[in-house]
Amino acid sequence: MEPIVPMEPKIASEIPTTENWIAQVKWDGVHVLAYNDGSETRLFNRKKRERTFNYPELTDIQSFCSAESVILDGEIIALGEDGKPSFHKVMRRDGIRKFDRVKSLQQQVPISYMIFDVLFYNGEWMTKCPLEERLSLLTDIIVPNSHVQLVRSHDDGEALFDTVVDNGMEGIVMKRLDSRYYIGEKRDEWRKVKNIRDLIAVIGGFTLSGGIVNAVLIGLYDEKGNFIYIGHTGTGKLTASDWRELTERLQSIQVEQTPFVNKVDRHKDAMWVKPSVTAKIHFAEWTEGRFLRQPSIQAFVDVPAEKCVLTEDMKR
Repeated sequence: MEPIVPMEPKIASEIPTTENWIAQVKWDGVHVLAYNDGSETRLFNRKKRERTFNYPELTDIQSFCSAESVILDGEIIALGEDGKPSFHKVMRRDGIRKFDRVKSLQQQVPISYMIFDVLFYNGEWMTKCPLEERLSLLTDIIVPNSHVQLVRSHDDGEALFDTVVDNGMEGIVMKRLDSRYYIGEKRDEWRKVKNIRDLIAVIGGFTLSGGIVNAVLIGLYDEKGNFIYIGHTGTGKLTASDWRELTERLQSIQVEQTPFVNKVDRHKDAMWVKPSVTAKIHFAEWTEGRFLRQPSIQAFVDVPAEKCVLTEDMKR
């Protein structure tokens, strides 16, 4: 089976209230599709990069799925000490490239696959079937276990969003029950309503304290390819070890001149780098000057720097 680009929701600010919509928690994890052709199971992320060896807990698909062949869509999450999904923790598993470390990390960072859709079943594509039918099929073929769960659907999106806010989680996704699955598209039939705002940004500079990076200067590209400074942060989910590793990584790509085209605060103490290291950033809002308020680093991600483009929907 060739990997595909999954369907994604569009960002929205309002929660639909009509009866033909359901609400699901937006899990803060890694979007992964599981493919099984009847003989083997392979996992790919939404960029079509293989993750089969990162998550061996999911490769025995017959232990939780009764289909003879199937493509499942879902989110892989890892829980933090507070019992909430932690993007930083799941990236410890997703970022593994030396697979001899996977076995030990399985114990340190247990994961769950939160399944929310089925695209292919027993030799037939299900993408033209309405979501309501696909969800019913999932309940028939999936048997949850310690590493696999079905995402619950809720009738009251406003109530679910209130619960998400109370628990400091990322947001919800609203879906039309009659929606088909549009491979590789963002569609208005699925709407993402965020509590915690986030984006993927590129590091363009840093400052040091005691020889260790204590803050990074981040940016995004505009539609003309200019690298725009959007803020700096020294807070987030990184450990002391993460900061030390980041220091080595950034010092190895230092450059003489700032890569940003606009004025940068803290520039007197800053050192510049080639824009290549990308990170998921949580933030409160955009300021009028087009900077991030209260940004914090969640984890480093495998996203090409040139793909980190400033768009209008980021500001909703």
